[in-house]
Formats: sequence, structure tokens, C-alpha cells
Amino acid sequence: MRIAETLTPLNALSPIDGRYGRATESLRPFLSEAGFMAHRVEVEVAWLIALSKAGLPELPRFSPKGEAFLRQLVTQFSEQDAERIKEIERVTNHDVKAVEYWLKEHISKEPDLPEAAEFIHFACTSEDINNTSHALMLTRARDQVVLPALHDLYQKIAAMAHTFAHQPMLARTHGQPASPTTMGKEFANVAHRLGRAIKAIEQVQATAKLNGATGNYNAHMAAYPEVDWPNFSRAIIEELGLEQNPLTIQIEPHDWMAELFHALMRLNTVLLDFNRDIWGYIALGFFKQRLKEGEVGSSTMPHKVNPIDFENSEGNLGLANALLGHLAEKLPVSRWQRDLSDSTVLRNLGAAMGYCMIAYSACLRGLEKLELNQEAIDADIDACYEVLAEPIQTVMRRYAVENPYEQLKELTRGKAITQEALTEFIKGLDIPAPAKEELLSLTPRRYIGLASQLALQLPAQL
Repeated sequence: MRIAETLTPLNALSPIDGRYGRATESLRPFLSEAGFMAHRVEVEVAWLIALSKAGLPELPRFSPKGEAFLRQLVTQFSEQDAERIKEIERVTNHDVKAVEYWLKEHISKEPDLPEAAEFIHFACTSEDINNTSHALMLTRARDQVVLPALHDLYQKIAAMAHTFAHQPMLARTHGQPASPTTMGKEFANVAHRLGRAIKAIEQVQATAKLNGATGNYNAHMAAYPEVDWPNFSRAIIEELGLEQNPLTIQIEPHDWMAELFHALMRLNTVLLDFNRDIWGYIALGFFKQRLKEGEVGSSTMPHKVNPIDFENSEGNLGLANALLGHLAEKLPVSRWQRDLSDSTVLRNLGAAMGYCMIAYSACLRGLEKLELNQEAIDADIDACYEVLAEPIQTVMRRYAVENPYEQLKELTRGKAITQEALTEFIKGLDIPAPAKEELLSLTPRRYIGLASQLALQLPAQL
């Protein structure tokens, strides 16, 4: 087979950029190779402009025109620029040095920046540029792509919690019939968990460092000992929207990244649990799935409408968590002042976040297809009067009836109990008439406690 040289969804090695490319394309400006280059340019330019404002005798302050020229290199950075950096890297065999040389090429064409060239990357180590770029890449991907998708998921699940708040449903603990709930309350449980997980992801603060080869400002102090370099670096980092890590080795230790990845893993685990529950409810017939014209559920069984979106989401959440787990465990570990094993691992940030986005979009797509099958849910709960053993024995306890639990256990355990059998049992109880009447009027559908109110108190959005 001959494979075309141009990358397409059909010849992509990974389904992240192939089969599922639509779900992940919004991450490309942030987490692709070109995105990485663009962020490196942004950090180098921020450093250079700050140096020009520091009052260094050998570097006059840039004119407004010169500064605008530099900022335009950031805002107008294109895939063609990334290609040129790649060409340079084929010679230098060093990716950050290639960015530096690309900047020098452009600055040489701008007469308002005559002394700027040798101050590009001044006193920096490659990791100064890379760690700051990674922090920008990840936080922007989180804030502009991942979190909006998660908020959409939360709002959809919360809306279904409210819609189904009053639909009684037989609960199952250990797979066995248990005290009834409502379908909406079960959706509310998940939305509440997601909401807490989303807030944890939002609250992770990215840190960065611009402090030189081993984190001590060695070269900075050798050249300009009079400059307050820690505060100078902090100002640049904070202007970029990040927080300075004041004590590092050559690399920023990636602890904040591990915190973010663990937060994502916790959310993904909640969503994986939800996918499996919905899969089960579809299997029980509690939900139907809207048909899509021309879609096939099985190559041999024409009747099938499979819960493929929830299965797809579950599988990709597993892949995401496997990568996120490795990133969280690997990245904070470095031999002495640094080793390079983190570098190749960091190039898989896009893959980890890509699997997340595939999973989130698949789950949302599946939810959009669901239709409640009230008839099936009602039939299931109506056939299980034995769950009323709990309220009956609880009322018996209130009125000091002897051995209430044991009596109901003898009557109901492991048996299918009819409404008539329970009615006969209740009539024989020695309890006040109003309490007896209340128990006689009770049905499994009515025995839902505060489930409806609990579902409705869930916020519609975070």
C-alpha cells in the first residue's frame, strides 16, 4: 500500500489527529508543535521587551514602532513561520536555538531594533523558555477548550437532573433492588461530583521560572549584578498570567502540572463511572436512543442501537488517565539539577488532553440522543413492593413493635412480595390508625424521600 506524504485523517498514525480530529482540533493552536513554537516566540519576545525597559546601558529602550514589530511577531505567527523554524532546527539540531535564530532573522529587517539581536535569549537557558511556554500552553488549553467542554457537560447533566427530578426509579445497591430514588436525583449526584472536580481543575495555578541554567541567575549576575533579577523575572511571569516559582533547579519541577493532571484524572473517573451507569440504564431499557438516519448498530443484527457514544467516552477516558497518570508521576522527577527524560514526555501533552476531549464530546453526543422510557422505569419499580419493607419496619420501630426488622426480614428477604401481601401484613400491625393508613397508601413510586427536591436544588450551571 502506498501512503500519501500529506497528513490526512486516513493516514494519521493516531486517531487523535485522524478519526477523532474534529473533537481535538481546537487544541491544536495550543498543544501542537507549531503551538509550542508560537508560545516560545511569545516568551522570548516578552523577555526581550522587558530587557529593553530595564535601563541596561547596552540596550536602549525600544521605540513604539520597534516594540509593535516584536509583538506582531507573536500575534501574526503562522504555520509558515513554524516551518521556517523547523528548517533552521534541521541545521542547529536544537529547537529553542532555532527559535532564537528565527527571531534574529526578523529583527535584522527592522531598523528600529539595531541592538536587539544579541539580547534575544539573554542569560536564559532553554528550559526558561520551555517551562514558561508549557505553562501558557496548558493553562490556555484548559481555560479556552477543556473547561468550556466540561461546563457544557455539567449543564447538560444538570438540565437532565431537573427534567427527570420527579421520575421515580428503583435504585439498586449491589445490583439488588433498594430504596427508590428518581432518575433526576441520580443525574444530580453526578453533576455535583463533576462540579467539584471542575472547580479543582480551575483552581490549579500554573508556575514558571526564568532564572537560568540551574535556577540561580548565575549568568544574569555575571553580566548585570546591579539588577534585581528575581523581581525582574517575576514581573514578566506575572504579566504573562503565571506565578513565579522562586526556587528551582534547571527545570521548573512540574508539580503544578501533576496537580492539574491529577485533578483531570479525578474528573475523568467520575465521568467514566457515569458512562457505565448510563450504559446500564440503556441496557435495562430505561432510556431509548434517538435513531440517526443511515446509522447501523451491527453488521449482522439489524435491530441493534448500541450505546456507542458512552462506550467511546469510557475507552478514551481510560487512555487519557493512563497518559495523565504517567505525566503526573514522571514529570516531577529529575536527576540532580536536570535530566532530559521530561522533554520527550512533555511532547505528549496534546495526546493526553486530546483523549480527554474525545471522551467529553462523545459523552455529550450520547446524552443528546437519550430519551426517557417512562413505561419501562415505572414497570420496573411497580414490580418491586418488597422495597417497602424498609419504611414499614422503620414505622414499627417508632411505635415499639417487637422485632420489626426480623419480622420484615422473614416476610420479604429473597422474595417477590405483592402489594396484597404487604397490605395484609400492615393491617395486622398494632400501631396508631393514622400511621397504618399512611403505610397502606404507600407505593414504591411514592417512596422517594426528598429525591425530587434534592435534584431540583442542583445549580443549573456552575
